[in-house]
Amino acid sequence: MAEMAYCVKCRTKTEMVNVQQVTMKNGRPALKGKCSKCGTAMFKILPAKK
Repeated sequence: MAEMAYCVKCRTKTEMVNVQQVTMKNGRPALKGKCSKCGTAMFKILPAKK
């Protein structure tokens, strides 16, 4: 299943392509990718690990 995230440029939830899981400076996990419609960079913060 593809990850969905909010695109600021399209102003809708769209599918992310080229998704990479990254860790932010504060240690929280996040997903980084591009919008499948317009190609704008997208970022989705995930729940903290326990």
